[in-house]
Amino acid sequence: MMRQLILIHGRAQENKDAAGIKKEWIAAWEKGLKKSNLTNPLADSDIHFPYYGDTLAQMVAGKTVGQAAAVIIKGPQPQPAEEQIMREMIEEIAKEKGVSEAEIRAQLGADAVAMGPQNWGWVQAILEVLDKNEPLSTKMVALVTKDVAKYLSDATIRNHINDGVLQGVKPGQEAVVVSHSLGTVVAYNVLMSRPSAFPNVTVPLFVTLGSPLGVAAIKTRLKPHTFPKPVTKWYNALDKDDVVSLFPLTPAHFATGGTIENNDTVDNWTDNQHSIGGYLDDKNVAKKVFDALTA
Repeated sequence: MMRQLILIHGRAQENKDAAGIKKEWIAAWEKGLKKSNLTNPLADSDIHFPYYGDTLAQMVAGKTVGQAAAVIIKGPQPQPAEEQIMREMIEEIAKEKGVSEAEIRAQLGADAVAMGPQNWGWVQAILEVLDKNEPLSTKMVALVTKDVAKYLSDATIRNHINDGVLQGVKPGQEAVVVSHSLGTVVAYNVLMSRPSAFPNVTVPLFVTLGSPLGVAAIKTRLKPHTFPKPVTKWYNALDKDDVVSLFPLTPAHFATGGTIENNDTVDNWTDNQHSIGGYLDDKNVAKKVFDALTA
């Protein structure tokens, strides 16, 4: 029996239904396969795309990507639990990108004296400084941090998304799981917290693409870190210039007690160097998924 392929998305694309996004993922993967003279070995019925985009859309009140990012960068302060996660993530990204306190204070201008690091305006100033250097990437940072913070801080949203992902798993058939961005956090959490949901399903390969799991604000809230029981092999791919996948998933950044194969040679050609198309059409990523499906 051919293994099933489960695709777990991150930030949903606007104005597209689940079937349309699934087709885009498959098309990108097939483009990557072509680089090795390979073709998609699966029937469409063996490729599952559990869609929780409606839940994500609710997080930003149905705004476009640009509008949603602007609200985060310039808008009101989030709820305390959500704010804390966003603050930690954004400050860690800023540190790795070399944003100085002087730059933040300069961005705040006359308000700098009154606004210290514990003020939400300070976090927004960090995003504005990043926006001057990497405007497209910064919008993605704002959106992903918002989504991750919502997922980690709101149990209702988290359980709803987790349940939706589990509905995409066909019992009794081995599954290769490919996840992206927030989807890597969701997939890892589901595999860790609900291993009993996979009584007859093993995961010969778990793929994480553009993953923020190595960011301290995320990994500290997903403890304990162990290698997911249903998973045989874990493959993590990132573009070094992707500001969301800040660190490779090495023992120094995300220790699980197991071995995670990291590939940091991806050249994600998309504008923000984070989008799924630039990961799935990578020759090595595409072949890795193919090999696991056909083994």
